[in-house]
Amino acid sequence: MKTVYMDNASGAPVDKRVVEAMLPYFDPRVGNPASLHESGIEARKALGAARESVAALIGAEDKEIIFTSGATESNNIAIRGAVQRKKKKGNHIIISAMEHMSVVNTCKDLQREGFEVTTVPVDRDGLVDPERYAEEVTDQTILVSCMYANGEIGT
Repeated sequence: MKTVYMDNASGAPVDKRVVEAMLPYFDPRVGNPASLHESGIEARKALGAARESVAALIGAEDKEIIFTSGATESNNIAIRGAVQRKKKKGNHIIISAMEHMSVVNTCKDLQREGFEVTTVPVDRDGLVDPERYAEEVTDQTILVSCMYANGEIGT
């Protein structure tokens, strides 16, 4: 039986060109970009070049590009950064019932810290109704999160 892989939202096969570009950094050019020795300096330069490439690709500034270990770290940084920046304007966060667990868990933590979190339900296909989101917005809403594609069910 032929396997069909349909979870590219969570993890996808690595493009051969990416593998080729990365091979020198697996061995022998391994180095921690935070280190002061030669291998670390070389790794830091490579990381800087990668940051510049990504920034140019999406029309951003280098300083706007942050590399993380994955979705959990990225979501945590984004959510906590957004609410800290806006907390003087309100304390209300809206999420969907199908968010990545890292979003749900970060919002649970924020709830314990005094933020109000509203969870908007999804339909039987895992889709959100934008009007339901709009109904939940208040003058205290400082963040709305809605997953673009669910890696579990594909919607």
